[in-house]
Amino acid sequence: MAQKRRGRSSVCPNTSQAQDVDVEEDITLTQTQTLTQVQRNLERHSPEQVNLKVGELVQYLLIRDQKKLPIKRADIVKSVVKDYKDVYLEIFVRAKKALLDIFGFQLEEIDTKNHIYVLVNKLERVPGDDMKVDDNTAKLGLLTVILSLIFMKGNSVKEAVIWETLRRLHIDPGERHEDFGDVRKLVTDEFVKQKYLEYNKIPHTDPTEYEFRWGPRAFKETSKMKILEFVSKIQQKNPNSWITQYKDAQELPRSQAPTASQSTRH
Repeated sequence: MAQKRRGRSSVCPNTSQAQDVDVEEDITLTQTQTLTQVQRNLERHSPEQVNLKVGELVQYLLIRDQKKLPIKRADIVKSVVKDYKDVYLEIFVRAKKALLDIFGFQLEEIDTKNHIYVLVNKLERVPGDDMKVDDNTAKLGLLTVILSLIFMKGNSVKEAVIWETLRRLHIDPGERHEDFGDVRKLVTDEFVKQKYLEYNKIPHTDPTEYEFRWGPRAFKETSKMKILEFVSKIQQKNPNSWITQYKDAQELPRSQAPTASQSTRH
Protein backbone atom coordinates (compact mmCIF):
# COMPACT_ATOMS: atom_id res chain seq x y z
CA MET A 1 0.00 0.00 0.00
CA ALA A 2 2.87 2.37 0.79
CA GLN A 3 4.25 1.92 -2.72
CA LYS A 4 0.91 2.79 -4.25
CA ARG A 5 0.68 5.97 -2.20
CA ARG A 6 4.12 7.01 -3.33
CA GLY A 7 3.15 6.31 -6.91
CA ARG A 8 0.06 8.51 -6.56
CA SER A 9 2.14 11.41 -5.35
CA SER A 10 4.41 11.34 -8.38
CA VAL A 11 1.99 12.61 -10.98
CA CYS A 12 3.23 15.29 -13.38
CA PRO A 13 1.33 18.41 -14.49
CA ASN A 14 -0.24 19.01 -17.84
CA THR A 15 1.87 19.80 -20.87
CA SER A 16 1.34 23.56 -20.80
CA GLN A 17 2.60 23.80 -17.21
CA ALA A 18 5.59 21.62 -17.97
CA GLN A 19 6.90 24.14 -20.49
CA ASP A 20 7.75 26.61 -17.70
CA VAL A 21 9.46 24.35 -15.16
CA ASP A 22 12.11 21.68 -15.24
CA VAL A 23 11.40 18.00 -14.75
CA GLU A 24 11.97 17.79 -11.01
CA GLU A 25 9.96 20.93 -10.24
CA ASP A 26 7.35 19.71 -12.68
CA ILE A 27 6.78 16.58 -10.60
CA THR A 28 7.08 18.22 -7.17
CA LEU A 29 4.45 20.84 -7.96
CA THR A 30 1.79 18.21 -8.55
CA GLN A 31 2.16 15.89 -5.58
CA THR A 32 -1.40 16.71 -4.56
CA GLN A 33 -2.90 15.85 -7.94
CA THR A 34 -5.73 13.37 -7.55
CA LEU A 35 -6.60 10.24 -9.48
CA THR A 36 -9.74 12.03 -10.65
CA GLN A 37 -7.57 14.67 -12.29
CA VAL A 38 -5.52 11.98 -13.97
CA GLN A 39 -8.69 10.42 -15.34
CA ARG A 40 -9.76 13.77 -16.75
CA ASN A 41 -6.33 14.24 -18.30
CA LEU A 42 -6.63 10.84 -19.98
CA GLU A 43 -9.46 12.23 -22.07
CA ARG A 44 -6.93 14.45 -23.84
CA HIS A 45 -5.09 11.44 -25.25
CA SER A 46 -6.28 8.49 -27.29
CA PRO A 47 -6.05 5.04 -25.66
CA GLU A 48 -3.65 4.01 -28.43
CA GLN A 49 -1.28 6.89 -27.59
CA VAL A 50 -1.24 6.01 -23.90
CA ASN A 51 -0.77 2.30 -24.66
CA LEU A 52 2.26 3.11 -26.79
CA LYS A 53 3.76 5.15 -23.96
CA VAL A 54 3.23 2.30 -21.51
CA GLY A 55 4.99 -0.07 -23.90
CA GLU A 56 7.85 2.37 -24.40
CA LEU A 57 8.29 2.75 -20.64
CA VAL A 58 8.37 -1.02 -20.06
CA GLN A 59 11.00 -1.40 -22.76
CA TYR A 60 12.96 1.58 -21.45
CA LEU A 61 13.05 0.23 -17.89
CA LEU A 62 14.16 -3.22 -19.01
CA ILE A 63 16.95 -1.75 -21.10
CA ARG A 64 18.07 0.79 -18.49
CA ASP A 65 18.34 -2.02 -15.94
CA GLN A 66 21.02 -3.81 -17.96
CA LYS A 67 23.82 -2.86 -15.55
CA LYS A 68 21.57 -2.97 -12.48
CA LEU A 69 21.98 0.77 -12.01
CA PRO A 70 19.25 2.84 -10.29
CA ILE A 71 16.70 4.52 -12.55
CA LYS A 72 15.77 8.16 -11.91
CA ARG A 73 12.18 9.25 -12.31
CA ALA A 74 13.44 12.48 -13.87
CA ASP A 75 15.05 10.42 -16.63
CA ILE A 76 11.83 8.46 -17.15
CA VAL A 77 9.87 11.67 -17.64
CA LYS A 78 12.49 13.32 -19.84
CA SER A 79 13.26 10.31 -22.04
CA VAL A 80 9.91 8.51 -22.32
CA VAL A 81 6.87 10.29 -20.89
CA LYS A 82 7.65 13.70 -22.43
CA ASP A 83 4.41 15.40 -23.54
CA TYR A 84 2.31 12.92 -21.55
CA LYS A 85 3.31 14.27 -18.12
CA ASP A 86 -0.31 14.97 -17.29
CA VAL A 87 -0.98 11.21 -17.28
CA TYR A 88 2.37 10.13 -15.87
CA LEU A 89 0.74 8.22 -13.01
CA GLU A 90 -1.40 6.12 -15.38
CA ILE A 91 1.60 5.27 -17.56
CA PHE A 92 3.83 4.51 -14.58
CA VAL A 93 1.35 2.28 -12.73
CA ARG A 94 0.48 0.27 -15.84
CA ALA A 95 4.13 -0.18 -16.78
CA LYS A 96 4.94 -1.28 -13.23
CA LYS A 97 2.14 -3.85 -13.33
CA ALA A 98 3.27 -5.16 -16.73
CA LEU A 99 6.85 -5.58 -15.48
CA LEU A 100 5.64 -7.67 -12.56
CA ASP A 101 3.01 -9.71 -14.43
CA ILE A 102 5.12 -10.47 -17.49
CA PHE A 103 8.75 -10.50 -16.34
CA GLY A 104 8.46 -10.93 -12.58
CA PHE A 105 10.27 -7.62 -11.96
CA GLN A 106 9.09 -5.39 -9.11
CA LEU A 107 9.87 -1.69 -9.58
CA GLU A 108 11.01 -0.60 -6.10
CA GLU A 109 11.61 2.99 -4.98
CA ILE A 110 14.89 3.11 -3.04
CA ASP A 111 15.10 6.89 -2.64
CA THR A 112 11.76 8.56 -1.88
CA LYS A 113 13.26 12.05 -1.84
CA ASN A 114 14.90 11.92 -5.26
CA HIS A 115 12.54 9.26 -6.64
CA ILE A 116 15.06 6.64 -7.69
CA TYR A 117 14.01 3.10 -8.57
CA VAL A 118 15.51 -0.34 -9.13
CA LEU A 119 14.07 -3.46 -10.71
CA VAL A 120 14.01 -6.45 -8.37
CA ASN A 121 13.49 -9.97 -9.68
CA LYS A 122 10.48 -11.41 -7.83
CA LEU A 123 9.94 -14.44 -10.04
CA GLU A 124 11.98 -17.64 -10.01
CA ARG A 125 12.01 -18.90 -13.57
CA VAL A 126 11.80 -22.63 -14.14
CA PRO A 127 13.75 -24.50 -16.85
CA GLY A 128 12.11 -24.12 -20.23
CA ASP A 129 9.95 -21.16 -19.15
CA ASP A 130 10.33 -18.31 -21.61
CA MET A 131 13.81 -17.15 -22.56
CA LYS A 132 16.60 -18.92 -20.70
CA VAL A 133 18.23 -16.84 -18.02
CA ASP A 134 22.02 -16.84 -17.94
CA ASP A 135 24.86 -14.34 -17.81
CA ASN A 136 23.36 -12.55 -20.82
CA THR A 137 20.04 -11.89 -19.11
CA ALA A 138 20.80 -8.17 -19.34
CA LYS A 139 20.11 -8.35 -23.08
CA LEU A 140 16.76 -10.09 -22.69
CA GLY A 141 14.74 -6.89 -22.73
CA LEU A 142 16.29 -5.70 -25.97
CA LEU A 143 15.83 -9.08 -27.62
CA THR A 144 12.19 -9.26 -26.50
CA VAL A 145 11.52 -5.85 -28.05
CA ILE A 146 12.97 -7.04 -31.37
CA LEU A 147 11.14 -10.38 -31.36
CA SER A 148 7.88 -8.61 -30.57
CA LEU A 149 8.35 -6.16 -33.41
CA ILE A 150 9.15 -8.92 -35.90
CA PHE A 151 6.10 -10.97 -34.94
CA MET A 152 3.64 -8.08 -34.86
CA LYS A 153 4.87 -6.86 -38.26
CA GLY A 154 4.15 -10.19 -39.96
CA ASN A 155 7.18 -12.34 -39.02
CA SER A 156 9.73 -10.31 -40.95
CA VAL A 157 10.95 -6.75 -40.52
CA LYS A 158 13.31 -4.65 -42.59
CA GLU A 159 16.55 -3.73 -40.89
CA ALA A 160 15.74 -0.01 -41.15
CA VAL A 161 12.54 -0.51 -39.12
CA ILE A 162 14.49 -2.21 -36.31
CA TRP A 163 16.99 0.64 -36.13
CA GLU A 164 14.27 3.30 -36.15
CA THR A 165 12.43 1.54 -33.32
CA LEU A 166 15.60 1.34 -31.23
CA ARG A 167 16.33 5.03 -31.85
CA ARG A 168 12.94 5.86 -30.34
CA LEU A 169 14.17 3.99 -27.24
CA HIS A 170 17.32 6.13 -27.29
CA ILE A 171 19.49 3.32 -28.60
CA ASP A 172 21.33 4.53 -31.70
CA PRO A 173 22.89 1.68 -33.70
CA GLY A 174 25.41 4.16 -35.08
CA GLU A 175 26.76 5.08 -31.67
CA ARG A 176 28.37 2.98 -28.95
CA HIS A 177 25.85 2.28 -26.20
CA GLU A 178 26.96 2.43 -22.57
CA ASP A 179 25.29 -0.90 -21.79
CA PHE A 180 25.26 -2.85 -25.07
CA GLY A 181 28.43 -1.57 -26.70
CA ASP A 182 28.19 -1.94 -30.48
CA VAL A 183 24.41 -2.31 -30.86
CA ARG A 184 24.53 -3.04 -34.57
CA LYS A 185 27.03 -5.85 -34.01
CA LEU A 186 25.02 -7.20 -31.06
CA VAL A 187 21.85 -7.48 -33.15
CA THR A 188 23.25 -8.49 -36.54
CA ASP A 189 26.08 -10.71 -35.29
CA GLU A 190 25.69 -11.91 -31.69
CA PHE A 191 21.92 -12.52 -31.70
CA VAL A 192 22.26 -14.12 -35.14
CA LYS A 193 25.11 -16.44 -34.08
CA GLN A 194 23.10 -17.41 -31.01
CA LYS A 195 20.25 -18.33 -33.41
CA TYR A 196 17.77 -15.93 -31.84
CA LEU A 197 17.51 -14.01 -35.10
CA GLU A 198 17.94 -14.61 -38.81
CA TYR A 199 19.42 -11.77 -40.85
CA ASN A 200 18.96 -12.15 -44.59
CA LYS A 201 19.26 -10.15 -47.79
CA ILE A 202 15.99 -9.15 -49.41
CA PRO A 203 16.01 -10.37 -53.03
CA HIS A 204 15.91 -7.87 -55.88
CA THR A 205 16.68 -4.78 -53.81
CA ASP A 206 19.07 -2.10 -55.03
CA PRO A 207 20.74 -0.91 -52.92
CA THR A 208 20.71 -4.17 -51.00
CA GLU A 209 18.33 -4.30 -48.05
CA TYR A 210 18.21 -6.80 -45.20
CA GLU A 211 15.43 -8.20 -43.05
CA PHE A 212 15.15 -9.91 -39.67
CA ARG A 213 13.15 -13.01 -38.78
CA TRP A 214 12.96 -15.20 -35.69
CA GLY A 215 15.79 -17.71 -35.43
CA PRO A 216 15.32 -21.35 -34.39
CA ARG A 217 16.49 -20.72 -30.83
CA ALA A 218 13.78 -18.10 -30.32
CA PHE A 219 11.14 -20.70 -31.21
CA LYS A 220 12.67 -23.10 -28.68
CA GLU A 221 12.89 -20.65 -25.78
CA THR A 222 9.63 -18.75 -26.24
CA SER A 223 6.61 -18.81 -28.54
CA LYS A 224 4.54 -16.46 -30.66
CA MET A 225 1.68 -16.77 -28.19
CA LYS A 226 3.88 -15.73 -25.27
CA ILE A 227 5.15 -12.75 -27.23
CA LEU A 228 1.58 -11.83 -28.21
CA GLU A 229 0.51 -12.07 -24.56
CA PHE A 230 3.44 -9.79 -23.66
CA VAL A 231 2.29 -7.17 -26.18
CA SER A 232 -1.35 -7.60 -25.13
CA LYS A 233 -0.65 -6.97 -21.46
CA ILE A 234 1.29 -3.81 -22.27
CA GLN A 235 -1.44 -2.59 -24.63
CA GLN A 236 -4.20 -3.76 -22.25
CA LYS A 237 -5.99 -5.67 -24.99
CA ASN A 238 -7.04 -9.26 -25.50
CA PRO A 239 -4.59 -11.29 -27.59
CA ASN A 240 -7.36 -12.02 -30.11
CA SER A 241 -7.67 -8.27 -30.76
CA TRP A 242 -4.95 -8.87 -33.34
CA ILE A 243 -6.78 -11.38 -35.53
CA THR A 244 -3.91 -12.26 -37.88
CA GLN A 245 -1.27 -12.54 -35.15
CA TYR A 246 -3.58 -14.52 -32.88
CA LYS A 247 -4.30 -17.04 -35.61
CA ASP A 248 -0.60 -17.28 -36.41
CA ALA A 249 0.28 -17.76 -32.72
CA GLN A 250 -2.18 -20.64 -32.42
CA GLU A 251 -0.53 -22.61 -35.20
CA LEU A 252 2.06 -25.17 -34.16
CA PRO A 253 5.63 -24.62 -35.35
CA ARG A 254 6.45 -26.82 -38.30
CA SER A 255 8.76 -28.94 -36.16
CA GLN A 256 5.85 -29.76 -33.83
CA ALA A 257 3.18 -30.27 -36.45
CA PRO A 258 2.02 -33.87 -36.97
CA THR A 259 3.29 -35.65 -40.06
CA ALA A 260 0.96 -36.90 -42.75
CA SER A 261 1.26 -40.45 -41.46
CA GLN A 262 0.50 -39.36 -37.90
CA SER A 263 -2.52 -37.33 -38.93
CA THR A 264 -4.08 -40.36 -40.65
CA ARG A 265 -3.77 -42.63 -37.64
CA HIS A 266 -6.90 -43.45 -35.65
